[in-house]
This record gives sequence, C-alpha cells and structure tokens, in this order.
Amino acid sequence: MSDQRGKSPRRGRHQGQEKRGRRWWPWAPLVGGFVVVGVVGGLIGWAIASPSSSNAATGTTGTTAGSTSAVCAATSVANEVLPSVVTISVSGPGGAGTGSGEILQSSGYIVTNNHVIAPAASGGTIQVLFADGASVPATLVGRDVQTDLAVIKVQSTEGMKPIALGTSSSVVVGQPVVALGAPLGLSNTVTSGIVSALDRTVEVPADADKNALLVSAVQTDAAINPGNSGGALVNCAGQLIGIPSAGATVPTENGGSSAGNIGIGFAIPVDLAKTISNEIIASGQVTHAYFGLQTVPIPASAAQEAGVQSGLFVQAVVPSGPSASAGLRQGDVITEIDGQPATSNVQLQEITLTKKPGDQVTLTYDRSGKTNKATVTLGTQP
Repeated sequence: MSDQRGKSPRRGRHQGQEKRGRRWWPWAPLVGGFVVVGVVGGLIGWAIASPSSSNAATGTTGTTAGSTSAVCAATSVANEVLPSVVTISVSGPGGAGTGSGEILQSSGYIVTNNHVIAPAASGGTIQVLFADGASVPATLVGRDVQTDLAVIKVQSTEGMKPIALGTSSSVVVGQPVVALGAPLGLSNTVTSGIVSALDRTVEVPADADKNALLVSAVQTDAAINPGNSGGALVNCAGQLIGIPSAGATVPTENGGSSAGNIGIGFAIPVDLAKTISNEIIASGQVTHAYFGLQTVPIPASAAQEAGVQSGLFVQAVVPSGPSASAGLRQGDVITEIDGQPATSNVQLQEITLTKKPGDQVTLTYDRSGKTNKATVTLGTQP
C-alpha cells in the first residue's frame, strides 16, 4: 500500500521491470492483520478477541494527570467525564451500527471514529444519545478515512460539557487510564487499566476497501470492545489522551477470530485527534501530504535470491509528482527513509499522515547497484 492507494498510473514499464514487480508483489499483503475495529454492527462488525477479565472501574488511588499509581479513582473520573461521552447510532445504505464519541466544543461538535459513522456517510441518519438520556439527531461535518477520525454536530447544545483535553507528551507507559464508551451499545460503560505501550503504528480496515492507519497509537489493557470505538481514553485527571479505535483478536482453529476483550486495545493519540478534528471543523475536510509513488516491499530473503538490495521496490512514479521531481524512477529500490531502513509501505503512509505538504523527506535508493539520495518535497494528496 502506498499513499496512492494503488491509483498510480503504470507507464513506460519495460518487460524486465514488469517481471521484477511481479516477483516481489506476493509479499506486499504481509502487513499484520490481527487488529479489528470496535463498532457494533454496521459496515464494519468484527468481534474482537476472546473473553478475559475486564478491568473493573473500582480503583481508589491516583488522581493526577501523570500519576503512575496502580489505578485511577475511577468513580470520580466517571462522574467528571461521562457527561462528555455520547453513544452514536447510525443507519444508512452502508448498514447500521453503534459507537461512541465525546463532546469537543459546547457549540455541538463531537469527535468519533470514521468507521463509526461510515454507514451513514453517503446518506442516512446519525443519532446521539447523551449520558442524561437525551437523544438528538446529528449531522456529519467531515471525516478522514486515513486516520479513522470524524466530526459530527448536534444543533441542541444546551448543557453540553466538552471533554478536557490532555497532551500526548504527558502520557507514559504504566500510567493508569479509564476508558468510557458504549461497548455492545451499553451506554455509560466504564473500564480501567494502564497504558501498556506507546507509539504503536496499527493498520486497520476502513470503508471502501481501504485501510486506515493509527499513527503512534496508545496501547492499553483497559477493556475495549465493539462499540467503544470513538469513545474516550482518559488519564486520572479526566483528560482525554486517546480515542479507542481498535482491539486485537486471537485466531480460532476454524479460521475465524474469538470474541471479547483480550487486553490489547489501541487508541488514537489526543494530539493527532485534535489536529485532525480542528481541520475538519474549520474546513470540513483534511489535507494530507503526498509522495506520488507506488511501492512494494522486498523481503531480505527475496532480495538475496535476486541479488538486489532489500527495501521498497518502486513500481510506479506519478509523472511530475513530488517523487518524480526529486529524481526517483520506476524500478528504483528505496533502502532508507530519513535515515531509517525502509521495510514497509506503512512507513511512507505514516509520513503522509504526520507531515504537511511542503515538508521534506530524504530517501536513499539503489539504482542499478549505485546508491543515491533524493530529497522529496511532499505535495498535497489529490
């Protein structure tokens, strides 16, 4: 997968290059596929994981944002945060489903996951249920399939309480957290746990046969089940640090996956969520950066067999695009990206989601056995 989503034109390919591209193509789908998104029903309705002991929200210690005590005082956190968390029900041509969201602004803006509202994105209904039992319709402001984020808006704003926002830089591994949302449609559900890891990059299914990328995701063992998607992962001060979006599954013997929480969930970091949601609120859409090339990974074993460098084989380059302007050609093998070994298309996609058009990226590549460097000035994704 590349930032072109397979749409790059294939022009001027010589017969030898065609064979090289086919030779390495079978390894392209080897990106990990153990993660599924957590929405109940609708366009995306995967179960997640086998049953395990969910973390009960009964802790009594730890009240500061950076606390590393065993558990949060989940009762007080729930009292503070639940009024800001909503249950979202959608229906439309893409199906129906239930997810979660949180109030960003008292003017009626609510952030959630794109896959939560996807069934109604092309026409349908979105209904928001507040913690006090009030239910009102909502409209879609905008969505970003690539980061799995969306913003909706309600007109009735009386008594709306925006969630407090934390910062990604304050999050540390081992700190206690609380997850709030509507797993399986059960509104006002609270679970607790810790931050298990940081900076996970997780590829998840999205609508229209595309994939989304959770960049620098927060991993947690707080129970996240279908319906938690779009909800809130908060610290002990009740500040949003992530938006739960996906959970891991355990494959079963019959080729399926077991249902339930296994203590491995992923949340979009709050800093990225703020950036994307603010852009959606301002303009209704999101602008991402763009390389203008299509690549396929070459595993080390295949590279050794073929007598070439391992890295990312350039299958196609968009004429006059950013990479073409930097000197890259079809048939090159990218070996480093900003000084780091090039091993996966996800590395390029992550850059397009975290950098802006106009930013520069250094690519080291091999052409006919000679090492070269190119500085790519990222363009605007079409």
